Amino acid sequence: MTTTPPPLSASGCPMLHGAAFAAHPDAVYKQLRTQGAAGWAEIAPRVHALVVTDHRAAVTLLNDTATYSKDARRWDALTQGQVPADSPVLGMMAWRPSVLYTDGDDHARLRWAMDDCIARISPHRLRELTRRSALTLIARVITDGRADLMADFADLVPMLVFADLLGCPPEKTDQMVRACQDLISAGPEAAQGAADFAGLLFELIQFRRTQPGQDLTSWMINHAAQLTDDEALNQLFCVTGAGLIPTAAATAWTLHLLLRDDEYAGNLAAGTLTVRRALSKALWEHAPMANFSVHFARYDTSLRGAHIPGHVPVLISHAAANTDPALPGGRSYDSRAHLAWSAGPHRCPAISQATTIVQTAVETILDQLWDMTLADERATPLLRHGPFHQCPQTMPITFRPKSRARISATALAGGTP
Repeated sequence: MTTTPPPLSASGCPMLHGAAFAAHPDAVYKQLRTQGAAGWAEIAPRVHALVVTDHRAAVTLLNDTATYSKDARRWDALTQGQVPADSPVLGMMAWRPSVLYTDGDDHARLRWAMDDCIARISPHRLRELTRRSALTLIARVITDGRADLMADFADLVPMLVFADLLGCPPEKTDQMVRACQDLISAGPEAAQGAADFAGLLFELIQFRRTQPGQDLTSWMINHAAQLTDDEALNQLFCVTGAGLIPTAAATAWTLHLLLRDDEYAGNLAAGTLTVRRALSKALWEHAPMANFSVHFARYDTSLRGAHIPGHVPVLISHAAANTDPALPGGRSYDSRAHLAWSAGPHRCPAISQATTIVQTAVETILDQLWDMTLADERATPLLRHGPFHQCPQTMPITFRPKSRARISATALAGGTP
């Protein structure tokens, strides 16, 4: 059977956005690979970038800080007004004074604060907070016999956890969840979501300056790195914005693998497979942040034979690099060589914490809804639109209705999404 290739943009580039990309991302990555280690793509209407699909090239770039910068102020098309002011990708790509967009000494100082604050999160507290959040969400659907693993569970668990870790007052949690969802969508609502989320973080910083607590916000604004309010806000913006969707997507893909793959489901039932191993395979096959790690070459250069002009955005396709046909066959999914967490000096600073959230959330729902099955038999769910993430739109499940009384009220989280 012949498959119609995905449409190209008006400029003749593969499109990393829209319904066609969401429906057939692998076909778009195949188009990009015909251009070499890195190829031009349209990532939003009238916005173009180079996308690295070659695994070796991606690792090289991510570790080459002398040639490549994270500073989006180097983006010529943006500084020259050629990028639409309302472009949905600006919420995640425009420069901010945070660890994600800095180099050298500036990056080292901000990464010091980020690493120290994340390290203060108690693993025991994080597991308990995740378990309570998961049980709270499960209690809402347990009598129904059906649910959407995305909308009812995977999306909301990390949002509840992050709101608590940030020290967000319960009455503000609803607003924070909605703002985060809009921001990361990379759709028409992204700009407003970014503004709303930044406003909430500003309020939170002012609140925690007068009433400090045991939370990321308090630790960040009182760190020895002496961050300004603007730096603290954007550090928190970064850790939340970059953490929510990847954690939600990793949770969903791990559950999808465990529920659909006969070998994995059988091993899980027999007690011979850990959730952590299933997560590892999910990260290889479905990198949650499909295309991100934006860099800018400081000058014209080349990358494994691909010409890289200076001052244009270069995205790493974690999804395409992980599935690079040039990678050796038969590799173990236990290998940590995947790029789902990126690599180099900007590698995700919260791998252990994200893994804890995913593992605890998955184990909790498997324990409570042990008989759930996927209602959609398609091999791969439809993806949400947007260039950055690889996240299912929906993941409906069915199960035998159960009594809400089986979940003790004392085990539930204090707040609600």
